[in-house]
Amino acid sequence: MLADERAHLERLLAEVGRRDVVREAGDEHADRDDGAQPLTAEEADEAVASGLRNRLAAISRAEARLEAGTYGRSVKSGDLIPDERLEADPAAELTVEEAAARR
Repeated sequence: MLADERAHLERLLAEVGRRDVVREAGDEHADRDDGAQPLTAEEADEAVASGLRNRLAAISRAEARLEAGTYGRSVKSGDLIPDERLEADPAAELTVEEAAARR
């Protein structure tokens, strides 16, 4: 599951990067009267890319826990994380209760 998630996130991050390249190429022909449009698209793409990078970091931490033999246990309490939670979020670091308490 972690490998699949990593591959999916890397594809999405590459797609965001391609949109940035396409936008830059189109900027030379862009309407100069609306300077806010490219900036808004840039900011949106950067926000998406930032979220994807954060998720990749979570996947990396989960992979490290897998190698260490602690995958599937809360990083906070050491309690088992139910399989259903790990299926829904392979990078889960906390039990549902711990995650809810953190919010």
